[in-house]
Amino acid sequence: MVKLTEVEDEHFKEKPAPSKNDTLLASDDEEDDFTDTESEISTDSALEIEQESLYERIYALKDIIPPAHRRRFVSTVNSVTSLTKSSLLFSGRALWVISTSAFLLGVPWALAYAEEEQYVQMEREQGMIRGANEMLAPGAPGSEEQKSQPTL
Repeated sequence: MVKLTEVEDEHFKEKPAPSKNDTLLASDDEEDDFTDTESEISTDSALEIEQESLYERIYALKDIIPPAHRRRFVSTVNSVTSLTKSSLLFSGRALWVISTSAFLLGVPWALAYAEEEQYVQMEREQGMIRGANEMLAPGAPGSEEQKSQPTL
């Protein structure tokens, strides 16, 4: 925590010395630019700033913000955090449902589709073979008999 201590200037401790004619204000002749060369800048600090962490410094600044604003800020942060957490949980669960549904429904459908494509391809090949046989022997007597007789 930060401790605040009031340090009074030596100049203000002493009563002002009256000038000529017992006046407190100096005349134009006596008025010089005042520089405080007698005061010492202290290098020995009792505040121990080096031992303070950044968190402690920021925490000490919380009193600057009024309580109503702090409450509003905290409630906003909590709302955003809650919304983010719930949306991430929902999207994760939705992704799980979609992926498992795709595996359970999609894989069997893809296998059945591939098998159907194989059957269609085999029928095309057989049709091409029949067409080639008919072209080679267009009037062959055996070709008509083979079509009418069932194969065993």
